[in-house]
Amino acid sequence: MDDNTKTQLEAAAFRRLTHHLQTHTEVQNIDLMILADFCRNCLAKWYVAAAQDQGVELDYEQAREVIYGMPYKEWQTKYQGEATPEQLAALENRIKSKS
Repeated sequence: MDDNTKTQLEAAAFRRLTHHLQTHTEVQNIDLMILADFCRNCLAKWYVAAAQDQGVELDYEQAREVIYGMPYKEWQTKYQGEATPEQLAALENRIKSKS
């Protein structure tokens, strides 16, 4: 596979992932952190880092809008729930298990 095709496939997979996360708003970031050790905000940070690697100016809020499909504050208001004690405990256990 040539590099251009590989890049196109990676970009398509990324677009599909972000669309999936945008349409599954019931999945909270804490759930992603517990299960996969990353969340939408992590993706936004990686997006900013990739932009910087390419010499593209992009700030974190702009990147979050790409990932969330809307301004973060709007997503937070519409979809972010309060973390349950069980979720907080599971995240704490996940963090401890990495140490």
